[in-house]
Order: sequence, then structure tokens, then C-alpha cells
Amino acid sequence: MQHQIFTSPMKKKLIRVTTVSGSLWILLKGQLKFMNQFYHVIGIAGAKENMQKVRDNEGIETIDLEMTREITPVKDLSSLYKLYKILKREKPFIVHSHTPKAGIVGMMAAKMAGVKHRLHTVAGLPLVEATGTKRVILNQVERLTYACATKVYPNSKGLEEIILEHKFTKPDKLKVLANGSSNGINTSIFDPQVISDVKKEQLKTDLGLQPNDLVLVFVGRIVRDKGINELMEAFHELSEQYAQLKLLMVGPYEEDLDPISTEAIKEIETNKAIISLGWQDDVRPYFAISDVLVFPSYREGFPNVVLQAGAMGLASMVSNINGCNEIIEEGVNGKIIPVKDAPAIKKAIEYMIENPKETEQMKATARDIIVSRYDQKMVWEAILNEYRDLENQDS
Repeated sequence: MQHQIFTSPMKKKLIRVTTVSGSLWILLKGQLKFMNQFYHVIGIAGAKENMQKVRDNEGIETIDLEMTREITPVKDLSSLYKLYKILKREKPFIVHSHTPKAGIVGMMAAKMAGVKHRLHTVAGLPLVEATGTKRVILNQVERLTYACATKVYPNSKGLEEIILEHKFTKPDKLKVLANGSSNGINTSIFDPQVISDVKKEQLKTDLGLQPNDLVLVFVGRIVRDKGINELMEAFHELSEQYAQLKLLMVGPYEEDLDPISTEAIKEIETNKAIISLGWQDDVRPYFAISDVLVFPSYREGFPNVVLQAGAMGLASMVSNINGCNEIIEEGVNGKIIPVKDAPAIKKAIEYMIENPKETEQMKATARDIIVSRYDQKMVWEAILNEYRDLENQDS
């Protein structure tokens, strides 16, 4: 079903494609509405349950196209053909894809349909953690995606380096926009001032937190490649050592694609210092009552969670991977640790507990860094300038 809202026949069509509708709704929040001022924006994605939210929040037309996140050749060919037919009908000026499956399907369909400007944003590479046959397949998918695209936008400098290292495409096809990130961050929404002291105190009471607790928070999917197994191993020892230490786990389990270990599940369920909160529509109150974000992920593009935590005035402990190590500067607004290293997680958290002045200084610095480098408007303007440059080339 298609819904047309606030569009003009004079505007050129811009189609944004993601694998699932949640990416349009959450990852690109606000950006589609901004772009709709200048172009007739159409959002295409699968998992249509969030499409109504996209239409309501962004005021754009949407088209449902079922896609899977797994490797499913028959379903993928069906998605490719359906998208090709849509693009032949809509005749867009630009097709701009996000997420791996939407990238390969979107860029191939756009090339087949004769779309002149085919743009793909890379916000993470699942292949980094893949091995064997799956790794070979994902490498080839990435190469084919970039071959079909006319421009590829890694959303961090580290991702750009990985792409070049693997020779997935030539340097002149790549560009990192602004200072990185696919959507930047709305620093007026992610602002510690928006959560009142009364609300913070009530939430602390509800969760059983004490005034002198040092509160760590993890926000994200509870999966293996977010470093949860190592985090649980480290926190088990830390919680026995420091009675004032608490950990908030904010996010859903994802048991199908990348489950955590049974030991990690047991730790979350039985450790009284861990408060598991599941999915939360608004994570800001949980940031507001926390001191440190713990984010020991194995791979990222440009993690929104680290931007959000920084904007909310938290120090962060992150793994030394692209995106994370561009947002966080060692000792300035957080700590950087090696990947898959439970002892390093423990050591970094111990440092923050035992050096409260340094931790407070990191927290005090965090928001200014995010506001000056990653405010949403900067990212949106950079993307808009790319689109306008393409218009100028055509004129």
C-alpha cells in the first residue's frame, strides 16, 4: 500500500531503502522529513509494522517490500524483481540504500532499472565477524553492492579503511560525510536537562539504586557481538569486589541470529547488581541516572548509542573498533579497550571507580564533544549537499 503525503510533482524523487522499517523509523529519524522539503521522498522497507510510524513522523510516502536479514537467495531474488518493478514505475532521481541486504537488493535493482544516481551508506560490516563460506559470500555481496553503486558512503573513517583494505571498491567511489555517522544526533532531545531531578530520583528509587552507587549502563541488543559474554565475565568479578557497582541492561534479547552464552544469560538473571530492563522506547531516563556507558562491541559502523550517551553527559567504555574509537578519545571522554577482552573491561571499569575525579572530568567533557562534531543538522546538510551536487552535475 502506498501513502502520499506533502509531496509536489515539481520535486525530484528520492527513494531511501532499508531492509526493515525500523531502520527508516529509528536510524534515519527526522532525516527523511528534512529531505522531504527538497525532494519527493519515498521510503521502502520490509517488516511493515513500523511503516505507519514512518508516515506519521516523517510525512513521506512509503512502499512495503519484504526483505530478510539472512542469506535467503529465493526470497532475495523475489525482492530484487519487485523493487526493480517499483523503480521502473517511480523513475527516481536517486536511490539511496542503507543496511546490507537493502544495499545489494537496492543497488542491483536501481542499476537494472537505469537509475542514474545509486548511493549506498555503509553503517557496519557483518562480514568482519563472519568466517568460512559465509565470509566468502558476504565479501562477494559487498563487492557487488559497491560495483552497482555510483557512490558509497562509509559512515566512519575506520569503515572506509576496512573497505579499502579488502579492495571492495576504488577510493574515488568512497566518501565519509561530515565527521561520520548516518544521521548524527539530535542534541536538543539527547540532553541531560530534559530529564528532571524528580524523575531521576523516582526512577532510582523504583530500580533500587542507592545515592552512592556507580551506575553502568549497556544499551543495545543483548547479543554475542555486542561483547555481552565478556561484559558478564568482567562484571561477575567486579560486582563481588565493589558493592556500590550496578549495571543496567537496556535492550532486547535476540536469540535467533547471535545468542549470548548460557553463562552470560545466567549472570544477567542471577546477579543482583544487574538490572535487566528489556526494550525501552525512551532510553534517556536510563542514561540520565547512569555514570558510564559500557559498550564492548565487536563491530559497529558509527554507533548511535555512544553518541546518545555522550550527549547525555556520560563517560563511555568502548572497544577499539571503527566508529567507537572515533567518537571516544582515550582519557578525554572515556576509555578504549581491546575487542573480546574481559580483563580489559574489568580494568577500565576499575579505573573509573577508583579515579572518581577523572571519571567526572570525562563526563563533563562528553557532551561538548558530541555537540561540536555530531549534531544532526551537520550530517543532514552534508547529505543534502551530496544530492545537490548530483543535481548540478545533471544540469
